[in-house]
Amino acid sequence: MRSRLLVFLSCFLFPLIVPGVCHALDPQQSVCQQDPAYRQLDFWVGRWDVFDSHDGSKAGTSVLQKILNGCAIAEEWHEADGRGEVRELFYYQKAKKLWHQIWISDAGPTKERLLIETLKDGSVRFQGEVAQLDGGSHLDRSTVTPLPGDRIHQVIEISRDGGKNWQATFDAEYRKQK
Repeated sequence: MRSRLLVFLSCFLFPLIVPGVCHALDPQQSVCQQDPAYRQLDFWVGRWDVFDSHDGSKAGTSVLQKILNGCAIAEEWHEADGRGEVRELFYYQKAKKLWHQIWISDAGPTKERLLIETLKDGSVRFQGEVAQLDGGSHLDRSTVTPLPGDRIHQVIEISRDGGKNWQATFDAEYRKQK
């Protein structure tokens, strides 16, 4: 049991620092690699240049990679100006048939969202309640849509009135790096 805990911690804490460390630990195909539910977000895995949908300027770069033998996805985001960085972890909770997203930035803010909807066009929508520094909270959701030509559209919105009205805070197109 202790060795499994060490493997888990190693793969949770180090995959963004040392890519591929988790794959080297178990060369056999995992249960997660065999279960289609764990592959729902595979369209998003890759190296991306991300551009603002409104003015076309480069917003940043994003790398999403499968970790823990396909049981989770880690994201590394870097702002185009080099000032901001975000790490995300997506994991599937099989017992509840539910995807989770944990978002942590180098500026301190964190978010936790759940996959609440899969749309007919292949889009996925994550949503959660985000605590604010002043003690309040707001709803935060992200809709990610696969597009033709190795592209993805992502819109992040917030609602301060319980979901009645939504305001876009991020609207961008991901273009797969060659």
